[in-house]
Amino acid sequence: MLVSILRRLGVSLNINDPRWGRGAKEDAPHQTQDGKKPGDGPPDLDQLWRDFNQRLNRLFGNKSGGSGNGGSGGGSGFSPDMRGVSIGVAVLAVIVGFLWLVSGFFIVSEGQTAVVLTFGKYDHLAPAGFNWRWPYPIQNHEIVNVSQVRTMEVGYRSSVRNKLPKEALMLTDDENIIDIQFAVQYKLKDAANWVFRNRDQDEMIRQVAETAMREIVGKNKMDFVLYEGREKIALDAGQLMQEIVDRYKAGVSITNVTMQGVQPPEQVQAAFDDAVKAGQDRERQKNEGQAYANDVIPKARGAASRLMQESEAYRARVTANAQGDASRFKQVLAEYQKAPAVTRDRMYIETMQQIFSSTTKVMVDAKNGNNLIYLPLDKLISQSAANDASSMHTVPPPSSGAAGVSPAPDPLQALDAKRATDLRARESRDSRDREGR
Repeated sequence: MLVSILRRLGVSLNINDPRWGRGAKEDAPHQTQDGKKPGDGPPDLDQLWRDFNQRLNRLFGNKSGGSGNGGSGGGSGFSPDMRGVSIGVAVLAVIVGFLWLVSGFFIVSEGQTAVVLTFGKYDHLAPAGFNWRWPYPIQNHEIVNVSQVRTMEVGYRSSVRNKLPKEALMLTDDENIIDIQFAVQYKLKDAANWVFRNRDQDEMIRQVAETAMREIVGKNKMDFVLYEGREKIALDAGQLMQEIVDRYKAGVSITNVTMQGVQPPEQVQAAFDDAVKAGQDRERQKNEGQAYANDVIPKARGAASRLMQESEAYRARVTANAQGDASRFKQVLAEYQKAPAVTRDRMYIETMQQIFSSTTKVMVDAKNGNNLIYLPLDKLISQSAANDASSMHTVPPPSSGAAGVSPAPDPLQALDAKRATDLRARESRDSRDREGR
């Protein structure tokens, strides 16, 4: 800095300058006292100082400045002008002060903030952009990135395989040990609290995350943590972490908690897998039983409902038949009271008709003697039905007159004729009885 000032004042410091060590041309003597030429020896410091003072005096308007030879001996002693010295020091002080003040300017990038300290104590926050503070040692600043999403790994480092059992092993509510690896993502919301409230910020975040996760896991069962409760565990742990860091005034905002790995300890992994398979088999059998029950129970209920409806229908039918029989009996009784013989014969005929219509074998008593004639009505009826069916699908046979063969007598027609004869005989007998009365 002094060299630049001297150059601005016109003082040449080049050793190749012919005036080096001789001073100004109008002031320097052509020959020294010892008879040597001016350029033969080392630079004359007295002359350089006098030349510098003269130039300073001319620069600041001091035209009457003396030669500055404050001692005897023809200028051989070193006696600078104190007034010139004070002016030079003032100029240097102004320049140095300006540069010192300029050093207080600093730039804060977007997404960052600066914590300004005054003698090591927090003063204020500087936003993004061009800022100024008092230069060192009065003030200094520390840049903090508040937009960066930071990640803290708990239970592992860099990869899930690099486990840390001291952090990962936790105890559940049913007194089982579980191995959990998770990551916590967070951002800074208060740079001042982040810098001044905690000594080791990263270790603080790790301890808060581990404490919150252990508390949440300790309130839940092992199966819930391993399977269906992972998302809920992460959500509850994130909320608890936020409460803790807010209580610590750490200036941190928890953004996300990610469960990287949840499993039982490696020492009991095989036994746990067997237990899981047994539980899966149990659930499968329960599902199969439930499916069978869902298939059988509706069918049983349907069958029971059908039986109940059939029983109701049977009861209604029996009741209706009984009522019909009772009504018919009353009607028959009224008719019987009017004509007992006719009604009795009619009832006999109807009863015999029902009997003959429901049986396939009939015994007929011949008039001549007690010989019984067996009529295979079942075979005759089935044969006549077969003949009728075959006649519908085949060409009808030729008539009996054309063939000259008489048709076979029909037993049913003979029976009907016999019934009609008996009925007429009974009617004539009943009429004779009425006339005799």
